[in-house]
Amino acid sequence: MDLTVILVIIAIGSLGAAVVYGTSRWEASTRKLRARLEAGALPVAPAIVDFRELKGLPVPVQRYFRTVLKEGQPMVSGVLMRHRGTFNMGETADRWKPFSSDQQVITRRPGFHWDGKIAITPGFPARVYDAYIGGEGILHAALLGLFTVADLRGTHEIAEGELMRFFAEAAWYPTALLPSQGVRWEPVDERSAQATLFDGTAAPTLLFRFNDAGVIETVHAEARGRTLRNQVVPTPWQGHFWNYRERKGMRVPLNSEGAWLLPEGAKPYWRGHITNITYNFAG
Repeated sequence: MDLTVILVIIAIGSLGAAVVYGTSRWEASTRKLRARLEAGALPVAPAIVDFRELKGLPVPVQRYFRTVLKEGQPMVSGVLMRHRGTFNMGETADRWKPFSSDQQVITRRPGFHWDGKIAITPGFPARVYDAYIGGEGILHAALLGLFTVADLRGTHEIAEGELMRFFAEAAWYPTALLPSQGVRWEPVDERSAQATLFDGTAAPTLLFRFNDAGVIETVHAEARGRTLRNQVVPTPWQGHFWNYRERKGMRVPLNSEGAWLLPEGAKPYWRGHITNITYNFAG
């Protein structure tokens, strides 16, 4: 057999073995992190939605809750969702790559674990997880699940950035935005309101804008940690939500986009669609 063919066969075999081993290691790490996430879950109280707690909230916030929730329905305690979409890998020029992911969320104590697989090139997937578990923020990325390209955790900046993600994405689990769940709302105008979520020493504040239908259209942060060359740079950020549908008695968006708001304009980096969403409820 030609030597070149032999070398190609060896290379393909080695790559296949690396993919299998990397997947196994990554899945083991995912199981450990999700076990930590579940172990930190606290009882959700109250167990049902009570619109009496809407008294005194800004008008667009009251309208939002009455639009997406029903009086007396159970409070969300956990969520498991799956996404498909595209992720922009370029820091300057756009390089959109397809991804698939699943995400587990615990609403009290706030926490989540997002596990994504990005098809950088055929046969060379990048595995990425974002997490906020027990007050710790984690961002880890590895080629084939083996070769680390980013590993950020343990700092206040990372924790606040990941809690901010949980907070912004609460449009998918809207009972977590009620005042009883640790959220303080402040009026801005007839179409927007500012909210702060308190968890330990982290307390991110976001601006929520509502559309004519009364649902969340955008969520804006004056500064969220953007990872550039393994460093975290505070950068204005915006999340956009649309395609609202009813799921388990709640109206939630199935499409979303995340973008950094740079001096030269918005730079979207994440566009996703929820393909499946499953809820756990209090009680």
